[in-house]
Amino acid sequence: MSRYISQRLAIMIPTLLGITILIFLTMRVLPGDPLALITSEAAGNYVLSEEELQAARASLGLDQPYYVQYFKWMGEIARGELGSSFWTKEPIRDLIFRRGPITGQIALMAVIFSWIIGVPIGMFSAMWRNSLFDHISRVSITIFIAVPSFWIGLLIVLGTVLFFTWRPPLTIVQLWEDPLANLSMTSLPALALGLGLAAANARMARSSALEVMYDDYIRTARAKGLADHMIMWRHVFKNAMLPVITTSGVALGGLLGGAVSVERAFGVPGLGTLLVQALTERDWMMIQNLVLLYGIIFAVINLVVDLSYGLFDPRIRYE
Repeated sequence: MSRYISQRLAIMIPTLLGITILIFLTMRVLPGDPLALITSEAAGNYVLSEEELQAARASLGLDQPYYVQYFKWMGEIARGELGSSFWTKEPIRDLIFRRGPITGQIALMAVIFSWIIGVPIGMFSAMWRNSLFDHISRVSITIFIAVPSFWIGLLIVLGTVLFFTWRPPLTIVQLWEDPLANLSMTSLPALALGLGLAAANARMARSSALEVMYDDYIRTARAKGLADHMIMWRHVFKNAMLPVITTSGVALGGLLGGAVSVERAFGVPGLGTLLVQALTERDWMMIQNLVLLYGIIFAVINLVVDLSYGLFDPRIRYE
């Protein structure tokens, strides 16, 4: 196991370096000077003279060669210094530390909700194939897969406002500061995201369970006289979970990037909202650091998902 982890970590290094190069070049090869765009008349800001623009570029290091800018950025990342927002001058690291836990908590809660709701439905649908429960669950799964999560979020907000006079809080409250206020802010966004993911997990669990149920070792277990529910949860469940783990891992990476529409619907100031704000304001330092963070998150989640396979399927070995 340790050797496999070391190999995967070694592979992650060139992957992350490639991500940094791609982000860096994309931000600078795109048409238009970022500094000129954000200070133009079209942006509604104060128009700087050419001398003032050159001085501003020099202060930001934009007048240096690309390779110098790149290695300077890498040096800042190695020291844990991510620069500051162009507009607010607030350190990007502080923004990530303040907003990141909220987005991470919502993403993890959404995945947990999706497993609690989706996996049992998928397993019972496979166990009672072509029954009334199976037909109802398949119709419900199709509906929740088709309905966008932000629309579910808007319905939840509308329902809570009309029937319970509840409104989402507009301030950031961390879990360790006030658990009750934090859960009141994060539970409904997580549920809105988790319902769509639960439908996808239910469909994946059902199809995977149906494939596993016709394997030789399942027929052997039935021949030995094991009850159907014991076969389902002791033998079928673990082997049917591998595709669900993969789906959940990919979804978790996307949710950690910030579900912007749901954050907007519930007024949650998370990382997704921060990235959209940075794109709107052309805050290039904020953009490239947030996109790099998302790349690191996806790389780490892929490693964790691969390692988790061995816990569910003993046939998988890493040595």
